[in-house]
Amino acid sequence: MNASRGLYTPEVLATAMELAGHPWDDTWPLRGIARSRTCGSMIELALEADGHGAIVRIGARPHACAIGQAAAALFLRSAAGRDAAAIAAARDAIAEWLSGGDDFPDWPGLALLEPARAHSARHPAILLAWDAALDALRTG
Repeated sequence: MNASRGLYTPEVLATAMELAGHPWDDTWPLRGIARSRTCGSMIELALEADGHGAIVRIGARPHACAIGQAAAALFLRSAAGRDAAAIAAARDAIAEWLSGGDDFPDWPGLALLEPARAHSARHPAILLAWDAALDALRTG
């Protein structure tokens, strides 16, 4: 079986489609963008945060492969209520896991992306949403 077919499972593709449920909103004040130097995938996020810096609402404009989009959908599922420190900690744990670390990151649904660990070219695309959220929260 082709390795890329093993990555783009029906579950990954269905998860990537969830991004349609998180539309961009021009009225949200915080904006972030992240681009993968490896493949050119990009995610833009618009969000609102509460007075403590925790995400309240979030929308996305994805220009990424299905793996990047599925990862972004997993991010958006669980981003509400998290602040920059929590997102940075999760991002670091995911990056460590992708690099072969034994500790499974504490982010719901991430097991869906387990097959992508063996494809280092996909790692930056997986991290795009976390990076874009950090960009938005740092500039806000």
